[in-house]
Amino acid sequence: MQIEPIFLTPIFQERIWGGTKLAERFGYSIPSPHTGECWAVSAHPNGQTVIKNGPFQGMTLGQLWEERRDLFGHFPSDRFPLLTKILDANADLSVQVHPDDAYAQKHENGELGKTECWYIIDCKQGAELVYGHHAKTKEELKEMMEQGQWDKLLRKVPIKPGDFFYVPSGTMHALCEGTLVLETQQSSDTTYRVYDYDRVDSNGKKRELHLDKAFDVITVPHRDAAVHPRVTQMDGAVVTTFIESDYFGVQKWEVDGTAEFEQTRHFLIVSILAGQGELVSGERSYILKKGDHFILPHQFGRFAIKGTLEAISSWPRA
Repeated sequence: MQIEPIFLTPIFQERIWGGTKLAERFGYSIPSPHTGECWAVSAHPNGQTVIKNGPFQGMTLGQLWEERRDLFGHFPSDRFPLLTKILDANADLSVQVHPDDAYAQKHENGELGKTECWYIIDCKQGAELVYGHHAKTKEELKEMMEQGQWDKLLRKVPIKPGDFFYVPSGTMHALCEGTLVLETQQSSDTTYRVYDYDRVDSNGKKRELHLDKAFDVITVPHRDAAVHPRVTQMDGAVVTTFIESDYFGVQKWEVDGTAEFEQTRHFLIVSILAGQGELVSGERSYILKKGDHFILPHQFGRFAIKGTLEAISSWPRA
C-alpha cells in the first residue's frame, strides 16, 4: 500500500487577544471574532487535530501516534513531540515564559517543557515583539517585576514579515498587536504569565499570573538565541533552513515551478502559508492550498511539489 500524506483538520482556540485574521487570511471557519489560535498539527490532550483523508480518516493524531508508531519512524518519545499553531495577535499577548522539560516534569504533572519558534507570516507596519528583558541579575529582575517597571524591564524588538525567532524555554516573550505567526513548539500547553497589561475579561476579572514559577525559570541575564539561516537554491525552489535545535528543525520552502524533495526524517510536518499547487508522489497527486497542514510519514521517500507556494516544514529531533 502506498504511503499517503496525512492531512489534518485544524481546531481553534478563542483568546482575549484573538481576532478574525485566521478566517480572512486562510478561509478557516472560526468560532468567534476573538479566535487567537489555530492548532494545526496537534496530539496534545487540550486540543487534538483529526485526520481528514485516507485509511485513517476520522482518527485523532494522538490515536494514530499510539496505534501506528511505524508511520512516525518509531520516534523515541512517549508522546507526539511537536505542536504547530498559527497565532492571530489582534491585541498584545501577555508577557510570559515557559519552563524546560525538567521543571515541567516536576511541577506540571509530567508535561513537557516548551521551547518554541516563530515565523512572522504578516504584521502591521512598525510592529514589534517582546523578546527577553534588561535585568542583569535575579535580584534586579525581582525588584523590577515587583515595582511594575515593565517599560524599563521588557526588551522590544522590531519585526517584519519573513522574520524568524527561536524562543528557548526560560525566555521572557510576547507577541504584540497586529502580528500573524506560525509557531512550531514542543507539544506542551504550559505557560507562566508574568504581566497582562492589567486587562480584565468579560466578567471584569484579571487573568491569573504565575509570578513564582515564572521567576524560577526566567533566564537571567537574557541571551539571544543564535539563528543562522542557510539558504539553498534548487531547481524550482528556494529552501531556507532556519534552525536545527535540540527539539526540532524548521525550514521554509518557496516553490515556483516544480521542485523535487525527499522525506528522510522520522516524519515531516508541512504547513502551506501562501499560494497553491500539488504534491506528486508516485502515481498520486494531492492538491495543496494555503491553510493546508499535513504530515509526510516515515519512508515517504521522493516527491515533487508543483505550483507557486510558500510552506513551512518542521521535524522532531531526538
